[in-house]
Amino acid sequence: MADAEKGGESTLTVLVALGINLAIAAMKAVAGAITGSAAMLAEAGHSVADTCTEVFLLTALRRSGKPADARHPFGYGKERYFWSLIAAISIFVSGAVFALVEGFRTLFGEPQEQTQPLVGYLVLALAFAMEAVSWLRAMRQVRAEAAENGDTILHHLRVSDDPTVKTVLLEDSAALAGLLLAFAGLGLHDLTGSSVWDGLASIAIGVLLALVAYTMARTNLALLIGQQADRRLLVAVHRRLGEQPEVDSVVDLLSMNVGTDRVLCCARVDFAASLDSTELERAVVRIDGTLREEFPELDEVFLEPVPRNDPDLRARVLARYGHPL
Repeated sequence: MADAEKGGESTLTVLVALGINLAIAAMKAVAGAITGSAAMLAEAGHSVADTCTEVFLLTALRRSGKPADARHPFGYGKERYFWSLIAAISIFVSGAVFALVEGFRTLFGEPQEQTQPLVGYLVLALAFAMEAVSWLRAMRQVRAEAAENGDTILHHLRVSDDPTVKTVLLEDSAALAGLLLAFAGLGLHDLTGSSVWDGLASIAIGVLLALVAYTMARTNLALLIGQQADRRLLVAVHRRLGEQPEVDSVVDLLSMNVGTDRVLCCARVDFAASLDSTELERAVVRIDGTLREEFPELDEVFLEPVPRNDPDLRARVLARYGHPL
């Protein structure tokens, strides 16, 4: 999938989620005020958190596309990871914490009477249908990207360097599960007359949101601190380097994701001893072009001539990977 096309797909996915969550948040807040349900109010907080998340993700998509400049020679791609991390914090602070507070207030406070539960049922059903539309949109994009890379959906979610669609899919999945929990809390409160069920449902929603926030934060932390590129890409680059006629051995291969579908690659290579300085320069330029043409993800390529038998370099490689490449 081309970068521009993928970026457009991601933006549309986020916009769909934003519009749906904004409408759902308003419906849940009104229903929560009418029914007095803690679980419904927790779900309103959940949707507000999701709406804030989409705003952060749109910011991530816009700012990460800025071209490189003198202050940021490798571009602004990592801003996508930063704003996605902020989105995770938003889900925890405005969603999970609010739901937990509402749940404990209901459990340990004065018993609350539930009014007009039918309003709550109708809003939850409508919200579930609307969330399903956003979830299907995100799942369709994830499935297409996974199929393009020959991955399963779970493996693609684990290794993908695009946190935006993954975030939308996770939050929509949590939203659907949260709606079922709210429905259970509302229904059991209606059947038993006890607000304990409502409080427990609200706490369960808070725990669910905290887990989603933790998963998102952990993913973006790994990308922010310099996660290496997909192992399959590194193996392919290593193999192609080793096939070049001027190369005797690939000594070390370093990589880092500097944005979605953008990889910084540094290769330490033992070139043939027969090459003079001019031939070495030409070989470096040719190999650089070959790698960029075959692997469009490579945003920057650095080739460093080194001797393969240097003991200090070998020790650093062994310390990093546990084995020579």
